[in-house]
Amino acid sequence: MGRRDWLVQALVLAAPGILCAQGPRRPWWESPLVKNLDLSDAQTKQIQTTVSDYRDKLRDLRATVNRAEQDLQNVLNEDPVDQRKANEAIEQLGSARSELFKTTSQMDLRLRMVLTAQQWQELERQTGGRGLRPGGRRGRGVNGPPSGPPPGSAITKR
Repeated sequence: MGRRDWLVQALVLAAPGILCAQGPRRPWWESPLVKNLDLSDAQTKQIQTTVSDYRDKLRDLRATVNRAEQDLQNVLNEDPVDQRKANEAIEQLGSARSELFKTTSQMDLRLRMVLTAQQWQELERQTGGRGLRPGGRRGRGVNGPPSGPPPGSAITKR
């Protein structure tokens, strides 16, 4: 095994532990920084409604992406690999990820429209330019934290 192969294997084995050690990042509307935005009651309600409107769809889309990833992995694990099935699985995964990205971006837009310019600038400042996305990615990855607060969290109580 060459040095490069060893390094790749070490990174693959270490990645899950490193990622878990970072802990889940909460969405901005659940984090303490929301207090610094000085949201009005109407804004808080709009955020709650937006998150609620998107929660089920995003959960379903994430499940679709996870299934597509597993389907692709299963095809790639076959011996011999069926290139036609692999290409179909790749297309399905690409479509699922695209739909998830589009839907999270639509939610982001609705959330951004709730904030004033000053609140947006403060959110950007406090998140180091990550804005609406925890973890620094505008198009949150499929294995990232869930969009929207968990049931029973402060922002979802009505």
